[in-house]
Amino acid sequence: MRVAVIGYGTAGQATAILLARAGHDVDVFERSPELQPVGAGFLLQPTGLGVLDALGLREAVLARGQRIERLHGTNASGRMVMDMRYAELAPGLFGLGMTRGALFDLLHRTCTPVARIHAGAEVTNVDASGRVQVAAAGGALRFDLVVVADGSQSRLRAHSGLLVRDPPYPWGAMWCLLPAEGWAWPHELRQRYAGTRTMIGVLPVGARPDTAPDTRWLTFYYSLPGTAVDAFDAGALAAMLTQVARLWPELAERTHHLTDPAQLRRARYRDVHLRTPWSGRCVFIGDAAHGMSPQLGQGVNMALLDAQALAAALASHGDLGAALAGYARQRRKHVAIYQSLSRWLTPLFQSDQLWLGSLRDALFAPIGRLPLARTQMLRILAGSKRGWWG
Repeated sequence: MRVAVIGYGTAGQATAILLARAGHDVDVFERSPELQPVGAGFLLQPTGLGVLDALGLREAVLARGQRIERLHGTNASGRMVMDMRYAELAPGLFGLGMTRGALFDLLHRTCTPVARIHAGAEVTNVDASGRVQVAAAGGALRFDLVVVADGSQSRLRAHSGLLVRDPPYPWGAMWCLLPAEGWAWPHELRQRYAGTRTMIGVLPVGARPDTAPDTRWLTFYYSLPGTAVDAFDAGALAAMLTQVARLWPELAERTHHLTDPAQLRRARYRDVHLRTPWSGRCVFIGDAAHGMSPQLGQGVNMALLDAQALAAALASHGDLGAALAGYARQRRKHVAIYQSLSRWLTPLFQSDQLWLGSLRDALFAPIGRLPLARTQMLRILAGSKRGWWG
């Protein structure tokens, strides 16, 4: 088939590679004139690593990422709120902290030999018949399949007729990369909470493609209401540094050099739900189809699983409609679980409901120690494709 992939993030890159390798003729359209990653460092889960393994990138990803074995969170008084270790689910299991740039670079090198990439090409309209309107292209281009992978801020989603909701989350975060040398917890995602209005996190993310391979980095993130993220200024930076020093003195030694708000980047999220991810010859994948809060750390993971499932469905069905319907069925339950959990759990960590913080601090850790509950929490963390009880 002649395939258009719209968007050149993780979902778009992985889809282009898999479909091109399957023999399809692939064109990728990226609105930005520069091909570059967008977003903070992320935690790749075992299921997502399995997709990268299928792409032949496992060893390269492991070399650039940082093995994460534990998630650990405490409140302002030092009480344990979260303590999960991958190895409790299966020996040798782990997550992988990575910079967006490192994964983008690996996927870009793999994608460019097999697909045509059009940078600075904004797609203004897609219809179910496979017609794609590209700004300044002088007319519509027709494809056998259009894969929309332009992220949670998708401009095409609202006109698809598939949208149920996509409101922005009322909370977001400021983030930046910090040098990892001497960090005491190189294999752990660490968080500190003060009620539900303050959450500070540090994720070791390995190497950046623009620095020496042996230089390792941390992603630092600081939770704020969305309006405060949008208006983050020198006063907000000073308040953030004060809070970091109060809650996490060891981290404050690494953030004291932050003197300009421009040294941090903004992160905003949307709660995206589509009635179905496809119509006619058009299918939505990744955050364009099911963007959610990053609390469960599944955005990149979901994007990779979507790409793999779509490629498998197309290979298994001779009819496009049957393939897209099969893809939707395969991904529906897994996506629904994480959307529901994200919607219900996010207020426990980011909200104005202060009583939820007290409830979380009192119950989260004890419930997490119950054998059955702990197993399910670890399955969710690891990105299990078989659902809650799988």
